[in-house]
Amino acid sequence: MKKVLAFGASNSKKSINKALAFYVASQLENTEVILADLNDYVLPIYSPDREQERGIPENARKFDALLDSADAHVISLAEYNGNATAVFKNLFDWLSRIDQKVFKDKPMFLLATSPGRRGGKNVMEIHKKLMPFFGGKLIANFSLPHFYQNFSAAGIGNAEMRQALEEQIQLFQTALNA
Repeated sequence: MKKVLAFGASNSKKSINKALAFYVASQLENTEVILADLNDYVLPIYSPDREQERGIPENARKFDALLDSADAHVISLAEYNGNATAVFKNLFDWLSRIDQKVFKDKPMFLLATSPGRRGGKNVMEIHKKLMPFFGGKLIANFSLPHFYQNFSAAGIGNAEMRQALEEQIQLFQTALNA
């Protein structure tokens, strides 16, 4: 059984990206899903001076171990002002100081959603290009617009979007099974 780490790249307690990541991970077959909340890994803002003075924070090391312990990663990127959240960027910066291959060359499913019509497409496009340089083996991706109109605990209501997500889940499942 494969271990899949799922998290939303946000520190909002009501993160819609966390909800989407957890939902997608729950659709995978024959997996053990590890759910992570970035609020459990609070870190000081990265700076080279802080790193030199105090070293790598324990929470960065714990999250690095979590990434390493999983066979694959499901990440839903929150978008603030067209880019990644500060909490995710900061975590990413600290993790890259431990290992430049932050995502350990493991299969990755990138997601994004937002309340608006673009569904986090800006942050998705940035990270689709960025992740392979940092050890993300990008297998599948999906952006969901209008989260509150299109998503519920039962999944995605819009048939066309649901089909598109199911196709991406199948791609990812195939990679996990390989």
